[in-house]
Amino acid sequence: VKAIVEADPSRKVVVVSAPGKRFKEDTKVTDLLYICHAHIRYNASFEEVFEDISHRYRQIAQGCGLKQDLEGEFESVKKSMTKVSSVDAIVSRGEYLNAKLMAEYLGYTFIDSKDWLFFNYDGKVDFEKSYDTLKKLFARAQKVVLPGFYGSMPDGEIKTFSRGGSDVTGAIAAAALDADAYENWTDVSGILMADPRIVENPRPIEQVTFSELRELSYMGAHVLHEETVFPVRQKNIPLYIKNTND
Repeated sequence: VKAIVEADPSRKVVVVSAPGKRFKEDTKVTDLLYICHAHIRYNASFEEVFEDISHRYRQIAQGCGLKQDLEGEFESVKKSMTKVSSVDAIVSRGEYLNAKLMAEYLGYTFIDSKDWLFFNYDGKVDFEKSYDTLKKLFARAQKVVLPGFYGSMPDGEIKTFSRGGSDVTGAIAAAALDADAYENWTDVSGILMADPRIVENPRPIEQVTFSELRELSYMGAHVLHEETVFPVRQKNIPLYIKNTND
């Protein structure tokens, strides 16, 4: 990912999701956090699951030679995970911790998404306020890493999008900053004509309109979260879907 970012100096805003699966039997960090929430809810110890999560981040930090005070971060995250914590607050920590590590690794500034991505009480994004705030924060930093998937409610409570919501965060950030392009780096090479789990070697669709993309997302194509299209379409920002491993 660092090599991808550094290959083009105009990649100034990086949005990360939480660590996914490293191999087939692995569990995504977000899923582990959902398990923690369930344990807390039913008064069961979540120590073991939390240790699994911590281990993942320690491995990343070690592998990338990072100096971040992870133990301090784990301590404060753990303290915040109580019976009164919302499920959104708990599951958002996967993106939060990953963005902290990525910011250090790239030498970019970390901006917490709760400080710029705002929801109204009805759960819809307050675009005007979010755009305005991110513009101001970006003007000071110029190269930033943002955690995807969450923002905050008017009372400061953390609120997440539905699963896959980091795509939406990226689109909102691109629109806020009038980006030249929004690149969505995923584990597939673009949008395919059929589900590769059902059809062998389906051909890629080279170009689609925003309307077609939205329709595909609504119909269940898992390439992008369906709410991703609106912000970039409004600003007419081209969206590229690329494969991180290719």
